[in-house]
Amino acid sequence: MSDASEQQEVLIVTGMSGAGRSTVGNALEDLGWYVVDNLPAQMLRPLLDLAGRAGDGLPKIAAVVDVRGGRLFSEAQEAVRSLQERPFGESTPTRVRVLFLDATDAVLVRRFEQVRRPHPLQGSGTLLDGILAERSRMEELRETSDIIIDTSELNIHQLATAITEKFSGPETAGVTVTVLSFGFKFGLPADADMVGDARFLPNPFWVPELRPQNGLDAPVAEYVLGQPGAREFIESFGAALEPVMAGYQRENKRHATIAIGCTGGKHRSVALVGELAAHLRGLPGVAVNVKHRDLGRE
Repeated sequence: MSDASEQQEVLIVTGMSGAGRSTVGNALEDLGWYVVDNLPAQMLRPLLDLAGRAGDGLPKIAAVVDVRGGRLFSEAQEAVRSLQERPFGESTPTRVRVLFLDATDAVLVRRFEQVRRPHPLQGSGTLLDGILAERSRMEELRETSDIIIDTSELNIHQLATAITEKFSGPETAGVTVTVLSFGFKFGLPADADMVGDARFLPNPFWVPELRPQNGLDAPVAEYVLGQPGAREFIESFGAALEPVMAGYQRENKRHATIAIGCTGGKHRSVALVGELAAHLRGLPGVAVNVKHRDLGRE
């Protein structure tokens, strides 16, 4: 088995209904985990055996196990213990952890009332009856969990940030930024978070020898970046984005699109996007993709 497979991680996410399992699942997916929701405990072993055969194709697996499994959940503790003692077999050192999400009874009641949904164990009783029944059923699993997070004082964004901080590796970017060039004559990008305008610079389109080229070509890039104000724009815009990128990471905004436009999206915006991307790549926790939306359009 490859080194990547030997480092395979399995996280079993469980806990009280209303404590944030869906939020945690979404946050883990954003971090690249393969997440399976509402999995009966008895299906953990087949899932992980399949993942073991997949090798490094599924290096991180999260399985959400909870009382929605009904009678099947009663065997969850035994299934989890089996995985912790013998993940895939005698020779595979897979790391298996259990994350338990909890919150106070009062907070759980309030959350269920806000969404106007019954507790899965409520039956003909009250919300609190269902919560107390679930807490009793979960007690043994909670005591043997590796990680317990009390979400009583956390909103969904704070919980997602806590998961990102706890489960992201050193290679995981805090925010992935797409730096996009475009042409205003083709319309604004619908998904742009911020837009810069390069039309304050002279247009290489009016230079005969540069017209057939684009901003990826050295003569065009040198022409654009050599114009008064071009370098200042990159430096100022890049500096303005630094606290924004840091704030995005604090608020767990994991993706952003920054668009730079010129008239046709061929010369000026393309050249500036390359420089801005280089600046952003130097910021901590920022991964950068470059895209030229209208390059090649007439």
